Amino acid sequence: MTYSIARMVPMDFDTAVARITATLKQEGFGILSDIDVQATLKAKLGADMPAYRILGACNPAFAHQALQLEKHLGVLLPCNVVVREQTAGLTEVVAIDPVASLGRVDNAALAPLATEVRQRLQRAVDTV
Repeated sequence: MTYSIARMVPMDFDTAVARITATLKQEGFGILSDIDVQATLKAKLGADMPAYRILGACNPAFAHQALQLEKHLGVLLPCNVVVREQTAGLTEVVAIDPVASLGRVDNAALAPLATEVRQRLQRAVDTV
């Protein structure tokens, strides 16, 4: 089983970040965190790498429901979405597959939520 939902998009990095942010919003997600991995690794290690951001996406209603079912579930939240520059004009958008990640939790009541969140993330990635 794969642990991600991925798609290559023929657009520049900044456009891809803006598009996935917008499509996630359409699916009920907000961005709780935005980690610029490229800038962080450059500042901390002097390492050069292509543009790479991790967006921490959260759908508050689903997060609330899931936390009611599993009190430690916060360790698996939010749903991370990676935007990574492949080459000039080609960017990869990758979201966590919540069915795969929540499948590790021994709580069958989470399965319907994970499936719904996966469908929403899949639509967001597909729509970029």
